[in-house]
Amino acid sequence: MHGHSHGSPHGSPHGSPHDSPLADFDTTDAGDDRSGNAATNRRRLLISLGLAATYMVAEAIGGWWTGSLALLADAGHMLSDVFALAMSAIAIHIAQRPPNPRRTYGYHRTEILAALGHGVLLVCISIYIFIEAHQRIGQAVEVAGAPMLIIAFGGLVINLVSLYILHAGRRDNLNVRGAWLHVASDALGSLGAITAGLAIWAFGWMWADTLASVLIGLMVIYSSFALLSEAVEVLMEGVPAHIDAEEVRDSIVQLRGVVSVHDLHIWTVGSGMVSLSGHVVAKDGFGDGDLLRVVIEQLERRFGIDHATIQIEPIDFEEGGVCPE
Repeated sequence: MHGHSHGSPHGSPHGSPHDSPLADFDTTDAGDDRSGNAATNRRRLLISLGLAATYMVAEAIGGWWTGSLALLADAGHMLSDVFALAMSAIAIHIAQRPPNPRRTYGYHRTEILAALGHGVLLVCISIYIFIEAHQRIGQAVEVAGAPMLIIAFGGLVINLVSLYILHAGRRDNLNVRGAWLHVASDALGSLGAITAGLAIWAFGWMWADTLASVLIGLMVIYSSFALLSEAVEVLMEGVPAHIDAEEVRDSIVQLRGVVSVHDLHIWTVGSGMVSLSGHVVAKDGFGDGDLLRVVIEQLERRFGIDHATIQIEPIDFEEGGVCPE
């Protein structure tokens, strides 16, 4: 017997009749909550997108006017913010499309791909900054410190507002977290540009601009590493970081009526969507349906796994046998 859980524990044997060929594709996985969260996150992203696009133009003009590489680097980083925020909003919209026979999980992985794109883009921006900084070493480049300071301060304010808007959605959505990290690293870049502007305005240290741009690049790479690692881990279908697979296995084996567990797999489909499949060997005399319900309730209550597919097997069951003709 197989059991499949979506939100509430229940078991259903394979082979049950269905009214529609799409009946196996449950489109109501916490549907109302996820749809509401998606709409809220998309609205947050669009507001932040408008703020970033507006000030990106101001920073680019300011960097060209003042001759500041740090400002131009920050404007380039903000350009990546605009792209990343737009990509995030589009990904959230696509992820809401329902499952179909070809994509039985739907389009939730779109958000993970967007997060991976954020990380790659952050690394590319950093490399560009390093190249520009290297070319400036040893060159006497005049930078207007006071205007640079004012423009960088304005960029910091815009970034802080965007961080506040995105903060609530970053914990439950990897895509929004990627956008939040983009803006956070940009805020650090604005702080670096402010520091360089102060040094140039107060002491005439023109080299501070190049140093600030290098520090911005290093901070951007650092912030992108965790995002890239997490996105790749999801795409590789690794066990989510907050779940111990051995603890899950032990918790099932300790249940009354369970002999052993094998072929246990735990992975993440999309942000907040943990799935599990496994084969549970049952003791003689235990009803498949009752044991199935207990296993699914345990997974949901203890580990928060509400999308589980469990196969209940008798002790003498042998997999991979040849069906008689």
